[in-house]
Amino acid sequence: MTDQTVRINRALISVSDKTGIVEFAKSLSAMNVEIVSTGGTAKALREAGLDVRDVSDLTGFPEMLDGRVKTLHPNVHGGLLAVRGNTSHDKSCADHGIAAIDLIVVNLYPFEATVAGGGDFDVVIENIDIGGPAMIRSAAKNHAAVTVVTDPQDYDRVLVEMTNADGTTSASLRRTLAGKAFARTAAYDSAIGQWFNSVEATPLPHRLAFHGTRGELLRYGENPHQASGYYRSGDTRPGIATARQVQGKALSYNNLNDTDAAFELVAEFDPSESPAIAIIKHANPCGVALGKNLLEAYKRAFSCDSTSAFGGIIAANCSLDAASAEAMTEIFTEVIIAPGADEAAKAIIAAKKNLRLLLTEGLPDPAAGGIFAKTVGGGLLVQTRDNGIVLEDNLKVVTKRAPDAREISDMIFAFRVAKHVKSNAVVYARDKATVGIGAGQMSRIDSSRIAARKAIDAAGSGVPATQGSVVASDAFFPFADGLLSAVEAGATAVIQPGGSMRDDEVIEAANEAGIAMVFTGMRHFRH
Repeated sequence: MTDQTVRINRALISVSDKTGIVEFAKSLSAMNVEIVSTGGTAKALREAGLDVRDVSDLTGFPEMLDGRVKTLHPNVHGGLLAVRGNTSHDKSCADHGIAAIDLIVVNLYPFEATVAGGGDFDVVIENIDIGGPAMIRSAAKNHAAVTVVTDPQDYDRVLVEMTNADGTTSASLRRTLAGKAFARTAAYDSAIGQWFNSVEATPLPHRLAFHGTRGELLRYGENPHQASGYYRSGDTRPGIATARQVQGKALSYNNLNDTDAAFELVAEFDPSESPAIAIIKHANPCGVALGKNLLEAYKRAFSCDSTSAFGGIIAANCSLDAASAEAMTEIFTEVIIAPGADEAAKAIIAAKKNLRLLLTEGLPDPAAGGIFAKTVGGGLLVQTRDNGIVLEDNLKVVTKRAPDAREISDMIFAFRVAKHVKSNAVVYARDKATVGIGAGQMSRIDSSRIAARKAIDAAGSGVPATQGSVVASDAFFPFADGLLSAVEAGATAVIQPGGSMRDDEVIEAANEAGIAMVFTGMRHFRH
C-alpha cells in the first residue's frame, strides 16, 4: 500500500448523470488538467466552452456499434491499470504510446431508473453499461495512482483536496473513493441480476446479490450502543422508501421498522371498500379497524388498546382529513403514515412539531411478490413475501354450525390482521375492528388469554367486546385449550389454518361449545 500523493494531469470524464459536471470540469481545467471525454459528455463540456479531447483521439479508434464500444481499448485501460514506476509497465506503455490517466469521472447508464420507469425489455438491455463499470474497476484497482469518482457528491471533496495540495490527491482519499467505486459496480450488477431474476420469475437463484444506497445515518439502532443506517434498495413499492416526510424530527431505526409494519398491514384493506386504520407498537398492532370514515376507523382501532396506542405509529389506507387528524393528535404519537392528507389535516398535525407525517401517494399491493431477507450467523435467510390472501371461497367449514355472514366477514378481517401479528398470534374481532390482540407468546393459549384480558381491561366495568366476537389464529391450535380459552372469552366463531394432528379433538371441542370454525389451509407465521 502506498501513501503517496498523486498529481492529476489527465482526466477522463464520461457521465450519464451530468449534475455538476460542467462546474467540476471547469475547476479541473483551471488547474491545467487535460480533459478527455466521450459522446454526450464531451458535447456538454464543449458547449460550456471547455477544451475537450475526444476519447477516439486517445484510442485511435472511432466510437462504434451505437456507442456500445468506445472506451474498451488498451489505450484507456492501459492508462488506468499501468503501475507507475514499474519498469516493465513503463516500457509497455512507452512502446505502445499509452498515456497515463490520473482521474476518471464516470457514472453509469441509468439502469435502475429505466427499470423503475417500466422500460420494456430491449430498452432495459440497452441501459446496461459495460464500458463504464470496466473503467471504474480498472481505476479502482489501481487506486495507488488513479483517482476514481462515481458520485457527483464527491466532486467538491476532490476539488478541495486538489486545491489545498497543489493539484494532488491523497492515498486516503483514493482508497475511500475506490471502495465506493467497487460498491457502486457491485450494486449495479446486483440490480441487473435481480431484474433478470424477476423477468424469469426466479426469486431464489443460485447466487443472490443485494444492494442498497445509504439514505440516512440514524442516531442509533434498536439501542443507543448500536450503529444504524437506512439503505434504499431501489424498490418502488409504496411505503417508507417512497414516502415524503412532511414534518417532524428525524426517524429512528425503531420508527422506520414500526412504520413499515403499520403501512403493510393497513394496505391489506382496499380504501375503495372502506377506510382503515392500523395502530402499531413495537411492530405489533394494538388496534386495527375499518369504518364509514377515517375518524370512525381511528376511534374503533384506538379503543382496542388505548394504553398501548400511546407513543405508537398510526397508518391509514386513504387520505387524512381534518377530523381524523384532530383525533390522532390528541395523544402522543410517533409517526402518522398515509397515502395523502388534505391541507386542513396537515395544518392540524403541524401544531405537533415533533410528530412525523409521511405521505406515500399510494399503497403497497399486499398480493405482490418479492423477497425478504434477514441475517443469521454466516449468511442470510431469504424467503418470498407472505402475499397470501384468504377469501371466503377459501374457507372450509369443519363444524356442525356454519358461520353466518357477519362472522365470515369478521373472520376474514381478523385473519388478515393476524398475518401481521408476531407469532403466536391470536386476534379477536367484532364488526371489522380488533377487540383483543395477543402477540409473540411462546404458547398459543397464552396469546389467547392475553388478547381476552386486554378486551376486559378496555371494557372496564362493561361487557368485554370479545362477547360475540370471532377469533383468528395465525397457525393451528395444537390442543383444544386455546380454542376453549376463546370460547370462555365469548367468541362465537374461529378461523385457523388447520393441519394439527389433533384437529379432530379441536373440532369436537368447537362442536360441544356450539361455535363455528373454518380452516383456511394457509398459515401466517411471522417471526
